[in-house]
Amino acid sequence: MAVSIRRRGGGIPNRRWLVLARLVWVAVAVVVLGTFASSVPARYAELVHPTAGVRAALVEVGLSPGVYALYNVALDTIFVSVFAAVAIVIFWRRSEDPMALLVATMLVVWGPTNGLFVLAPSTIEEMYPALAKVPFAALAFTGYITWMLFFYLFPSGRFVPRWTRWLALIYGVFFFGLWNFTPFGPESWPPPLFGVAVLAVWSSFPMAQIYRYARVSGPAERRQTKWVVFGVAVAVAGTLATIFTVGATVDLPPQAVGQRMLSMLLMDASGLMIPLSIGVAVLRSRLFDIDVVINRTLVYGSLTAMLVAFYIGGVASTQAIFRALTGQPQQPQLAVVVSTLAIAALFSPLRRRIQNFIDRRFYRKKYDAARTLEAFSVRLREETDLGTLSDDLVSVVSDTIQPQHVSLWLRPDMTPIKRR
Repeated sequence: MAVSIRRRGGGIPNRRWLVLARLVWVAVAVVVLGTFASSVPARYAELVHPTAGVRAALVEVGLSPGVYALYNVALDTIFVSVFAAVAIVIFWRRSEDPMALLVATMLVVWGPTNGLFVLAPSTIEEMYPALAKVPFAALAFTGYITWMLFFYLFPSGRFVPRWTRWLALIYGVFFFGLWNFTPFGPESWPPPLFGVAVLAVWSSFPMAQIYRYARVSGPAERRQTKWVVFGVAVAVAGTLATIFTVGATVDLPPQAVGQRMLSMLLMDASGLMIPLSIGVAVLRSRLFDIDVVINRTLVYGSLTAMLVAFYIGGVASTQAIFRALTGQPQQPQLAVVVSTLAIAALFSPLRRRIQNFIDRRFYRKKYDAARTLEAFSVRLREETDLGTLSDDLVSVVSDTIQPQHVSLWLRPDMTPIKRR
């Protein structure tokens, strides 16, 4: 495994410090998860007794307050449980590694304390405002600091580039520190300054990983970085798509019951890609080919987006055509049938075209190697001259594998000649 931190002397961390770090991790995990567990009944009680407006909205969609409350707390519990489960497994398997210990801390703290995906702890903060000033603020600060350090240190445990340690200090004190412990945080700054600060902080995370990947990391570390970047990219893309189409759960009014339920489901599903991909990167990155996962995601993600756009456009255009021909206001069923049949006919050829485009654009070496092997297999069935086949085989190996030297040895025929 490439995730590791070692001292300059090459030894393992001091055992006393390691025991202390483990005890601190257990204490933090108990506090964070205990706080979340105590907030779940309060959140359920708040939702099961809604206001008149929310109750009327629930009647319109055919839900009872109990079902709505259970839906909300269940999604929060599942989200936090996945983060906690991955953190516990990493702690149990790799707690002797400081980098893995930092990853486990980030997951177990950030999962329950982020206010974008999980809403249950906000009920406790509203009930006990005093707790929100120091204990909850300290937990949130820990979550964001470990999140920042994770991107600056993963996977080797060293700051790369070296000046990112000063960025970590500046951001930790003047951005996250002011945000969590003082009324002079970034949210009180003028909007242009706030936007620049947020962009500078969050853009530095992928920039550090890209620089590390391109200039420093070896093959194993690059494989781990791919897993992390893949999971975070999917989570960010899914979350932003939900925010811009449905809306963020925290920003939607309580009366928008259906929108809030859909937004919470989509955002939680996207956010869970973070702990799952990090868990694979830390524990099992050698067992799975991340390039295959990325390739399939690009192909079927693009295919889905194109088919959805074609379906919506096909239904609208078909209705317009039939309206112009028949004079009837709508032909919804016929338009749906025609669009569905067109999508079924387009699926396979469109998938092949997208696959070929992605292979040529992002996997050029593998694409060229596959084409070379395909052409050689055709010649292999047709060519009978051994010398020509030998030259072709050497050429194919040179083009696909690109070794420094290629030689071909043919075993001589050792079959004895029968004499009469």
